[in-house]
Amino acid sequence: MAKEIKKIGVLTSGGDAPGMNAAIRAVVRKSIANGLQVVGIKKGYQGLLNEEFIEMDRHSVSDIIQRGGTVLGTARCMEFKTEEGQQKAAEICHNHGIDGVIVIGGDGSYRGAQKLSQHGINTIGIPGTIDLDISCTDYTIGFDTAINTAMQAIDKVRDTSSSHERCSIIEVMGRHAGYIALWCSIANGGDDILIPEKYDFNEQKVIDNIIDNRKRGKTHHIIINAEGIGHSTSMARRIEAATGIETRATILGYMQRGGSPTCKDRVYASMMGAYAADIMTQGKTNRVVGYRDGKFQDFDIEEALNMEKSIDEYMYQIARIL
Repeated sequence: MAKEIKKIGVLTSGGDAPGMNAAIRAVVRKSIANGLQVVGIKKGYQGLLNEEFIEMDRHSVSDIIQRGGTVLGTARCMEFKTEEGQQKAAEICHNHGIDGVIVIGGDGSYRGAQKLSQHGINTIGIPGTIDLDISCTDYTIGFDTAINTAMQAIDKVRDTSSSHERCSIIEVMGRHAGYIALWCSIANGGDDILIPEKYDFNEQKVIDNIIDNRKRGKTHHIIINAEGIGHSTSMARRIEAATGIETRATILGYMQRGGSPTCKDRVYASMMGAYAADIMTQGKTNRVVGYRDGKFQDFDIEEALNMEKSIDEYMYQIARIL
């Protein structure tokens, strides 16, 4: 029999992502509509262990849907990775009458949610990461805003690269996943794409491509480099030495995490937040909300973590051809 849920907490964990506030807003308002009490947990799992709770009502989440970042804050928490920390977190929830916790974050956050569930606290995960690297879902909160931010920045770099007839290496975020680089390569007309899933670290091939393009009359060259490959500045020096072509590196960095979320990130995050509130109300636990095959659905956390997600081979080939 499903556990009766009366009071829940909501937290954001790991890296922030545009649209998290939309998800928080939806969780709070839909949960209240379902008859639940809601508390906000500040600073992720660290705030849970520190008992940093705030009572939330409909007014608490007014005027936040358009804001980037997360109004609840986020932090890494080494203590929560231990059995003692997880047990302490569950006891704190019990002491405050918190029956369930909705966690907005990436796969590391889900592992934490899974542990809480094992200690008797109902948990639901919502995928909040700009990297699009959660295997069970075709959409993650923040990805759409991040790629639009990167795309606009790359357009600007491309303008000056063309004016000065340079080679430009533009590094986008994605430590273990190349989705931002892949999408931007297609959207910005990148000449080379370097991503963790595909790059063979044969820099000579990139150099040869730059030289061949210059011989064909192309006056500039754009390399989209994922953070997981990195070393853009030293790579630029080596390419310039090998080709004689002025080469500059631009690292976009954390600007990709910030900014007002796009319409898609606001709407999809809102839908995921509301969906999470509904299945929490039903007494479900150890679940992750996802978007697959054109609809919002939920998966077992263990199943979601074990799913493999690989770069779309056709999309990668198109990026290279175009």
